[in-house]
Amino acid sequence: VSSQERMPQTPPFAAMFDSSGYNRNLYQPKEGNCGGLYYHDNNLLSGSLEALIQHLVPNVDYYPDRTYIFTFLLSSRLFMHPYELMAKVCHLCIEQQRLSEPGLDKNQIQKIAPKILQLLTEWTETFPYDFRDERMMRNLKELAQRIASGDEMYRKNVQQLLQNLIRKLATVSQYEEVLAKVSATSTDRLMVIKTKPQSIERDIITVCNDPYVLAQQLTHIELERLNYIGPEEFVQAFVQKDPLDNDKSCYGDRKKTRNLEAYVEWFNRLSYLVATEICMPVKKKHRARVIEYFIDVARECFNIGNFNSLMAIISGMNMSPVSRLKKTWAKVKTAKFDILEHQMDPSSNFYNYRTALRGAAQRSLTAHSSREKIVIPFFSLLIKDIYFLNEGCANRLPNGHINFEKFWELAKQVSEFMTWKQVECPFERDRKILQYLLTVPVFSDDALYLASYESESPENHIEKDRWKTLRFVSEV
Repeated sequence: VSSQERMPQTPPFAAMFDSSGYNRNLYQPKEGNCGGLYYHDNNLLSGSLEALIQHLVPNVDYYPDRTYIFTFLLSSRLFMHPYELMAKVCHLCIEQQRLSEPGLDKNQIQKIAPKILQLLTEWTETFPYDFRDERMMRNLKELAQRIASGDEMYRKNVQQLLQNLIRKLATVSQYEEVLAKVSATSTDRLMVIKTKPQSIERDIITVCNDPYVLAQQLTHIELERLNYIGPEEFVQAFVQKDPLDNDKSCYGDRKKTRNLEAYVEWFNRLSYLVATEICMPVKKKHRARVIEYFIDVARECFNIGNFNSLMAIISGMNMSPVSRLKKTWAKVKTAKFDILEHQMDPSSNFYNYRTALRGAAQRSLTAHSSREKIVIPFFSLLIKDIYFLNEGCANRLPNGHINFEKFWELAKQVSEFMTWKQVECPFERDRKILQYLLTVPVFSDDALYLASYESESPENHIEKDRWKTLRFVSEV
């Protein structure tokens, strides 16, 4: 038997969580308290931190359910550093399986090694960023070495696991360098117009006159950025001091949610880019044409399932420097825009959008092509939902147990996101358009107002005063 065949197999993410939160049939029927874990109707509802850690560690007759592994690795960081958990897991594996004893039975190793390796594989594949911490890497290597030394067969598996992990961490470092470069070059477009007027001949329609292609390129950017967000970033955003740990300070340092923040920044950039492109042209009919162009882009984003770009475009069009351009809007056929606005209407907690999102998620599950698999959620709403879920329930119960019911729910939301972030973008990349979208300078708030007033004069005293101030500041 090859070592691969003896490894417990992992189902894809979508299959992990059924409607009840997780696959119940993988649990032996349990009720009440069981070794520090509390069950009801076979569902694990709560447990002490120690018992939950123990439940994560495989032994010869037991391998934890995959949904449990994901849920516990996701939520445990609210109570302890991942490296502390890793140290405990390694210690338990070594103790329980007597892996440190010199005359270790080869048979014993063959029974337990695939399971420990499988646990390490799931951890490194799903939460690779945990291993940017040297202490994690040290523990991982130590445990992996112990397994590999017992049997040649596992040495290859261990090497493979470490290579995959190192490759993943290298790509994320490269991605972060690119992001840093991009944000370092972003300037206010107004300044560029003043210093090098000739360099601003380009606008979005010159660069890409087909709204369908633009929607596809936006989808490229969205999927790439989505793909780099680690599932733990959703939870790390809420790490506070654990009330039961007196000496540990909060470790929600910025690095831990960097990719999530970069994604939110992209949304803001796209909104400002849309507003800039609309306010820039001097002629009314040009501005109207740009608005209609973006309405078509937004419609195509909706059809693709790219709700994040769609929402960014709509919010760009709704910025006051754009929405105040009454004469421009009078020239626009707005029926299509009204439909989109209705889809993304925030009333009843974004009821229409949530319905459309569920439709896209259903389509994605039965899809045959990557194009039909695309689901890019309106991201700030996803974060808000997770935030409210986190705020609405306590992490610990009055008896000090960890409220695991809450974390099933959290893991369910994050695991759906995990399925979406793994979709390959089916469209061809256009470097020129991508470059423009990511790096072209955009107007600041003040520059947008200034351009807007120059296009259509101020209508009231407030606007007139603001215009005067802006002109004065911009001339200085």
